[in-house]
Amino acid sequence: MVGGRVRGKTLFAEAIFVASVLVLAFKLLNPTPVQIVVEGNTAIMTQIPGLFTYADVVVIAIACVLMSVSGTYILLHDSVTPAPAPASAGDTILEERRQRWEEVAKTLKDDEQTLFKAIIDEGIVHQSELVEKTGLPKSNVSRALYGLESRGLIERRRRGMGNVVLLK
Repeated sequence: MVGGRVRGKTLFAEAIFVASVLVLAFKLLNPTPVQIVVEGNTAIMTQIPGLFTYADVVVIAIACVLMSVSGTYILLHDSVTPAPAPASAGDTILEERRQRWEEVAKTLKDDEQTLFKAIIDEGIVHQSELVEKTGLPKSNVSRALYGLESRGLIERRRRGMGNVVLLK
């Protein structure tokens, strides 16, 4: 919700900036014509282009202030706001996989289920650590890991004298 609020403020600042630029451009390109009336023997009305009335000057000043404030906000806000971290996409994918693995875990046998949940919690774990964490005998751990590996749920990689177990 915070991102939506910040984006709303930025959109508002952008709208103010565009409106100020339009008003400023319109007023600078089309000043209000000033008419001079000379009374005497005859009445003469002439328009003098390029002069600004006090109202024009006030509108131009307000447009300049609004344009500079909103432009500064847009520039500073974009440079200060951090870009979304690429890890958030990775976290989303990891969470989806974790949910899928949790569903798969429900279909496994008892030892396989215990091991699979321990692997989900760790992500990457040494086979010897699984024996310690689960309390299962080495032979049961080895058999259950073989079953999980044959189903394509995990992968065992040789590391030194032991194996590292990771999810696929």
